[in-house]
Amino acid sequence: MSAFDWSALMRAGMRGLGLSPAEFWALTPSELELMLGGPGGTAPLMRDRLDELMRDFPDGSGGMGNG
Repeated sequence: MSAFDWSALMRAGMRGLGLSPAEFWALTPSELELMLGGPGGTAPLMRDRLDELMRDFPDGSGGMGNG
């Protein structure tokens, strides 16, 4: 048994969204999910996560240059 209900996805994409078959098959699953109103994408970087990354990976002298 398939993990995906392909006929329902194709109906939603081609009938619901008006995509051509070529357009439908060219989409990634994430793009189709986003077009169908799913969450899609990644969560934005919030300040607490930025602070954590800055603490774990501080800028320092040496290593890679400025260009």
